[in-house]
Amino acid sequence: MSEPLKTTFRVLAETANEAAVGVLVPALDSPYGTIRDSALSALLARRSPVGHREVIGRLHRFDRHALSIVQDQPHRMTRALRDAVLSSQRQFCHNGCRAAVWLREYDLVPALLTALEDSSNPNADLATAALSELVELLYRELITSHGQGGGRDPRAVRRRVVSALEGSVGRFGRHKRREVLEAFAVLAKRDNAQLRHVLDDPHHAAFITLVEVLAQSRAAGVIRLLLSFLDDPHAPSVVLSVLAKRTDLTLVRHLLRKVGPEPSSVVRRNLKRISAVGWIGQRVDVLDHLDEQAQQAAVALVMASAIPRQQAFAAIKHILLRGKPAGRRAAAQALEEFQGAAANDLALRALGDTDPEVQANVLVQLRRRGIPGALSQLIDRLDSPHEAVRAAIRESLEEFTFHRYVAAFDMLDEEIRRSTGLLVKRIDPETLPLLKQELNSRLRTRRLRALSIVQAIDAVDALEDEIIARLEDEDHMVRVRAAEALGRGTGPAGYEALLRATEDRAVVVREAVQAALERRERPAAAGGAASAAGREDER
Repeated sequence: MSEPLKTTFRVLAETANEAAVGVLVPALDSPYGTIRDSALSALLARRSPVGHREVIGRLHRFDRHALSIVQDQPHRMTRALRDAVLSSQRQFCHNGCRAAVWLREYDLVPALLTALEDSSNPNADLATAALSELVELLYRELITSHGQGGGRDPRAVRRRVVSALEGSVGRFGRHKRREVLEAFAVLAKRDNAQLRHVLDDPHHAAFITLVEVLAQSRAAGVIRLLLSFLDDPHAPSVVLSVLAKRTDLTLVRHLLRKVGPEPSSVVRRNLKRISAVGWIGQRVDVLDHLDEQAQQAAVALVMASAIPRQQAFAAIKHILLRGKPAGRRAAAQALEEFQGAAANDLALRALGDTDPEVQANVLVQLRRRGIPGALSQLIDRLDSPHEAVRAAIRESLEEFTFHRYVAAFDMLDEEIRRSTGLLVKRIDPETLPLLKQELNSRLRTRRLRALSIVQAIDAVDALEDEIIARLEDEDHMVRVRAAEALGRGTGPAGYEALLRATEDRAVVVREAVQAALERRERPAAAGGAASAAGREDER
């Protein structure tokens, strides 16, 4: 553009003479792009509603470059945009509504509400659509990490917009615009006085429609509002009912993320007020579409709520048999709250789960359930490679501890001593360390009993060194019992120790040592005789 032309447009933009507008407006329709753009910039620079209205009336014909010029200087057009959204002229109103959204002119919300509430306004639908879009844009600004949008504080903007919406909600009986209630629900907080007023009054003109919005809207802000009531100690019953009855997957996922595996005390109290959950009673298949953390939270929700026990059991069963690992573990734990044949059968089925944590959570329940063969089920898994399973079995068989076994040992007959002792050795990992301490006790009776236990539970080879040390014991009966124990061993060190003990000063000890040596030699001799007999048969 030539310098004289630039000067001309600069003068037209800056002069106080309103006649300049009459010159610039025709230039908006010039066939030359440079002139059109310069005229547009000059009009936007002036505080002239007339010129701004001319700009808005042509927005639908502007190319991308022209629109970018408008975007760079939007705020002087607010008055003209208000005139546009209130206009009965379709194209002018359309352009104004589109520009309001495009430029994020939140201050136009009151004007949009005026337009959509007017039953005689032929363009009320345009205003309604623009309101919904603006509210959604504002909500997105509110949830961004920076908390700022376009140099404005979105929280302050929110307060102004919500205030305008509150007035329209109060006039709902006249305009019946559902979109107003949805926009209000997107931005309002749960403690909003107008919101609580409507929800607490079933006779309010907006009550039924607002409840429908809460029950059906997929807007993120509405879902946010619904979930926020879980943290309210005085949440309206109608809101909790709506929250529980929704079955759309998005809402269910957000709900379970809110509940989590361990709900807070307030959330738990509100869940206790829920007696029906739609996706449990009607669409249990929703559980299959949840990740394992959500399934885990679903178990927490089911157990905290007041839904019928049969429905709760059905949900727990579904997750336990078909869920993901974390969900199945939580379901296995929750199963403990259910009794009866069906629950017992489910517990037995869960023992076949591939996850050791699931198995462990069920194993601790078996004996308390009184299931026949429960003890055998536990014993059969004593050698599981998974520590979680072994720990669960130890918890279930807590009476099979070394301390209890020692305390009762002297009152047991030989058969019970052996059978119980072998179980204790497998169940209680402290058996051998504690038995070692008993062998080294300063009390003669404890040492004697320990040597008897060693034989009863086949622990001679495992504690061979401690038993050999007892061959030097000051008490001859302890030495006798040690010799008897080593006679049942197989280690070479024990055999050598017995050979040395043949010269013990006590006759009774020497006799016990000789018997032990014969016992150790006899099996080898018997084995040799059997081999010889076999060779003889072959001949």
